[in-house]
Amino acid sequence: METLIPTIAIWALPVLLAITLHEAAHGYVARHFGDPTAYLAGRITLNPFKHIDPVGTVLVPLGILAASTLLGGNGILFGWAKPVPVDFGRLRNPKADMLWVAAAGPFVNLVMAIGWAILFKIATTVPETAYTLPMMRMAEAGILINAVLMFLNLLPIPPLDGGRIAVSLLPGKLAWQFARLEPFGFPILIVLLFTGILGDILWPLIATFRFILATTLGFYG
Repeated sequence: METLIPTIAIWALPVLLAITLHEAAHGYVARHFGDPTAYLAGRITLNPFKHIDPVGTVLVPLGILAASTLLGGNGILFGWAKPVPVDFGRLRNPKADMLWVAAAGPFVNLVMAIGWAILFKIATTVPETAYTLPMMRMAEAGILINAVLMFLNLLPIPPLDGGRIAVSLLPGKLAWQFARLEPFGFPILIVLLFTGILGDILWPLIATFRFILATTLGFYG
């Protein structure tokens, strides 16, 4: 418990920002391309309470953090917010615009990961204070959770963002057939998670991404 509470304190803000801004980005881009559904529902907002899902945003990340802290291990930390409502039929060019709406979430995670990496770099260069180590730990958490959400959501499995991007890029009939996999997407993801295949896919991508950030910004950790 003594280590769990500081861990939660460090991870809470990065997880909350990563999940909620990911969803808000979908709504913002959907409105840009003609669908005001998310806007009318009040979901294009930085207010996290509009996006929080009690299970996906709170219980699942807390459970994974608790298991990793108390039991050890290196599990994939992930979660989700309430999905932003998007009516793809209201987009000006539904099939083409779907790509940009879907890509908005992972792109925001990429931007946030870079932002947290810059914060980490700043923490290593300014004079050390009592806040330096917590800032570095929070920045590391921000890099990791955003990298996980970015690469996880880019997997070509409907209804993940990567699945919707694939539907947008595939030719008509093939896109329709691929989209029919959507009801099976979440069970597929669960199987990949519990068999360890998901970690085998994601960890090399995450490690490479973190190495690129570290090399580009001139820090290692």
